Amino acid sequence: MRTYGRIKARTLKPRQAGLMETLLPHLAVPEEGAIDVEALFKPSPLVGEGWEGGGGGELSVNGAADTPTPNPAPQGGGESLVLEIGFGGGEHLVAQASAHPEQRFIGVEPFLNGVASCLRHVEGANVSNVRIHNGDARDVIARLPDASLDLCYILFPDPWPKARHHKRRLIQAEFLSELARVLKPGAEVRFATDWANYAEWTLEQFTRDARFTWTVERADDWRSPWPGHVTTRYEAKKLGDCAPIWLRFRRA
Repeated sequence: MRTYGRIKARTLKPRQAGLMETLLPHLAVPEEGAIDVEALFKPSPLVGEGWEGGGGGELSVNGAADTPTPNPAPQGGGESLVLEIGFGGGEHLVAQASAHPEQRFIGVEPFLNGVASCLRHVEGANVSNVRIHNGDARDVIARLPDASLDLCYILFPDPWPKARHHKRRLIQAEFLSELARVLKPGAEVRFATDWANYAEWTLEQFTRDARFTWTVERADDWRSPWPGHVTTRYEAKKLGDCAPIWLRFRRA
């Protein structure tokens, strides 16, 4: 799969580079082969002095302590599996994992510096229920078992605003088909963007696919974040052309 855009910016700080070498190998999703979710989340060995995992830490984002509320209950019982596509610096991913130690989280991010930042949050929050893929989300989705996901976050993906670049957007009919395969019946996709055209594009793509239902009931459902949202650094920068738009879709 091809990832567009930057995959690395500034040189990693020594602490971040150290975590990439010591912590990431224990949290990384395998690069090849079908993903065995149960094996992936077996307890990790201790990595580095003071890292023990176990969850329960509290993460403060942008100077404010966001407190996530419970995520949707697993469909069909058992531990739920949550996927976050494009986790940026990892603030939201780790805050959710910290708030829900009984759930399992896979985070995907192609930007190397974002992965390094996320590892710092993982260490700081002392969570053990996060696994990470430094690469394209489509590579992970293609290897996940059918009906394995309870929830998927896609928060502020690259909007590729120019019309000639729309083909580079993550939300495409082919991608939704693969996503539908790995979502359990009743599972939810939570999408947010601060680009009006991308919101329109996404809504059109999802509503064309009979396997998804837009859960909207009132205008506030797309004007306000869902309960438990944790503000990300990108969101706080307000780089888009509109206020954030919050879309929720349910797998039939």
